[in-house]
Amino acid sequence: MGSCQRLLLFGGASLRGGCGAAVPPLGRRALGCGHQLLGAESEALKQRRTQIMSRGLPKQKPIEGVRQVIVVASGKGGVGKSTTAVNLALALAANDSSKAVGLLDVDVYGPSIPKMMNLKGNPELSPNNLMRPLLNYGIACMSMGFLVEETAPVVWRGLMVMSAVEKLLRQVDWGQLDYLVVDMPPGTGDVQLSVSQNIPISGAVIVSTPQDIALTDARRGAEMFRKVHVPVLGLVQNMSVFQCPKCKHKTHIFGADGARKLAQTLDLDVLGDVPLHLSIREASDTGQPVVFAQPESEEAKAYLHIASEVVRRLRPPPE
Repeated sequence: MGSCQRLLLFGGASLRGGCGAAVPPLGRRALGCGHQLLGAESEALKQRRTQIMSRGLPKQKPIEGVRQVIVVASGKGGVGKSTTAVNLALALAANDSSKAVGLLDVDVYGPSIPKMMNLKGNPELSPNNLMRPLLNYGIACMSMGFLVEETAPVVWRGLMVMSAVEKLLRQVDWGQLDYLVVDMPPGTGDVQLSVSQNIPISGAVIVSTPQDIALTDARRGAEMFRKVHVPVLGLVQNMSVFQCPKCKHKTHIFGADGARKLAQTLDLDVLGDVPLHLSIREASDTGQPVVFAQPESEEAKAYLHIASEVVRRLRPPPE
């Protein structure tokens, strides 16, 4: 078979008379029809692929007793996602004392909630063999950190991680909760997809610093949730500014207003700005989150504002 024949059979995109002769008008019409047929076939294949993939997706099932689920996510680690999740849960309860709030940590490899919420010990089992959350500051908490040794690494393959996430989603007795805040692991991997596809989520909060590198990953996180039809409530711009405690000079260490620019690009809102402040770090490390320990501080007020913005954007839960 000559080179021209190979091009004719396998290189339809290259049929431009490159073998020594121009394509005649009749050939052009035939090629046009061929492209139409290929386009129709491609669309049919796309629809067929979508149907097959949808069969394999798990059917969403609500968590018993939980009215609304709010996930807190980030495209990468180290941007203050867990700190935001903890203080958001406390702020939701502080803004409306009539609401029951829970906090679920599905970051299997790096659970932070036990330390931040000053909780230790193993969960008790209910009569129907479900784990009971540990309670502190009025927030019901569940984490893989309660089920493994504090310093033991979780050296698990994907299937074991997914099994653990399934247990955290389905084998916890939450009682009756108005809001369940879920601290997701960083990134856009299996855990994020599993949580998004297994339970109905009322909204996602994306946390990022104003730094360009963090914003690139934050955008991926927002786009992932949109692809799995989870409403993105908005962005939290964390570590937005540092104010010197002595001279009061403000410095934008990670850049200025990067999250706001990204929010405009994605047609989203910025739920609030959280400053880079020593008290937030100290409060988290001592297990007394700033919303609880210093409720009148500007840092706590930032989280309280974010919580009110989150609630304002949530759709009413089904009765």
